[in-house]
Amino acid sequence: MKAIILAAGKGVRMGKYTQDVPKGMLSVNGKTLIEWQMQALRRGGVESIVIGTGYQRETIPYEDVIYYHNPDFATTNMVETLMCARPELDCDIIISYADIVYTAALVEQLAATEAPVAVAVDAAWREYWTLRFGSAEEDLETLTVRDGRIVELGKEVSSSEGIDHRYIGLIKFSKEAWHDVLALYDAKKAEGAAWKQSGKDFRNGYMTDLLNELIENDLPVVPCVSEKQWMEFDTEQDYETAMKHLKNHKIADVFTFDA
Repeated sequence: MKAIILAAGKGVRMGKYTQDVPKGMLSVNGKTLIEWQMQALRRGGVESIVIGTGYQRETIPYEDVIYYHNPDFATTNMVETLMCARPELDCDIIISYADIVYTAALVEQLAATEAPVAVAVDAAWREYWTLRFGSAEEDLETLTVRDGRIVELGKEVSSSEGIDHRYIGLIKFSKEAWHDVLALYDAKKAEGAAWKQSGKDFRNGYMTDLLNELIENDLPVVPCVSEKQWMEFDTEQDYETAMKHLKNHKIADVFTFDA
């Protein structure tokens, strides 16, 4: 099993905290986000870790890691960073956003999920959102599961009604799925076609754009459902709120850091 951490973006919404480092290098509870990820991935059975770099790549200093650089990180998005590591796309691979932390147990569960594409989702997200934002009605996006499959995800909405699961930013692609992924990517690249879900131009596709179009092409995308196995650091306020709740020990209500 291999993992690719997508760590190319600056994280402009992190404000002063990413003036000199990418989001994945923020320190939380004694380790950087990337260090927490590498620990969880290795404990969860991942043998090889790849990091896709961009902004301030020289600040990501880890050994026993394979690096691929996206030189166009400032004008592209996650799908392009993933494709910079295209030579690695030859086996079962877990793709991880760089601004999250998660448990080794979740990595094990995701790795064991048998499907062309498995997406980690949180069924207890409302409790986390209430601690994080003070409400479950902030920063919302759809994720619809029907008959054991995800049928769409990633659309911004203003109400949490009907949203039973939250997308995490942790995905497993099987070895066989890469044929479909690369065929879709190459066809869209040849056409210069925009991504249907977000409307973004081809070079600025989100991972949720890619997943939605794979779903449209009938590739099975299934949820890997867990509870309280992750945290996200998307904004300056996110980081400061998390630091506060680490001090008052409320983080333990929604997530437990592996020792």
